[in-house]
Amino acid sequence: MLNRRTFLKTGVLGALALAAGGALYRSVQGAAQPQRYVLEGEARAVLAAIIPAIVGPMLPQEGAARAAAVARTTHGVQQAVSSLPLHTQKEVQDLFGLLALAPARRLLAGVPAWCDTTPAQAAEFLQGWRMHRLQMLQTAYHALHDLVLGAWYADPASWAAMGYPGPIRELS
Repeated sequence: MLNRRTFLKTGVLGALALAAGGALYRSVQGAAQPQRYVLEGEARAVLAAIIPAIVGPMLPQEGAARAAAVARTTHGVQQAVSSLPLHTQKEVQDLFGLLALAPARRLLAGVPAWCDTTPAQAAEFLQGWRMHRLQMLQTAYHALHDLVLGAWYADPASWAAMGYPGPIRELS
């Protein structure tokens, strides 16, 4: 018969064995080297949901033009992330990984699935992070906001929507 004391001893010994195994694995394998992060899968779905919320009325209303603008902006975000230092790319990867994980997405963003998220729901989620009491979520908001707007404003195809005629010819 298993009593409380035996159960606790077994739990502590099991935890120690797991910790020792993890330490041994890390010492044998070494630290993982950071690698370039490529936006794919769920990260692209996150961007497809939040780009309309951030860019707002500057996006074309027509379906094909709108989809093309979102795709160009997503590509611009990928280029921006690729130019970041590897440790910063890892942080961006962690952010998108967190937003891709269903329980975290539900708890932190309040959306059931990115593919079903409306721009209003995405804007509400972003505003919640922008004004959150935790500095970490505010920083995550600013990272998403700056990546998206940086990619949007860097794209010459979006300049007309914002009334920017482009750089002065003599300077380019």
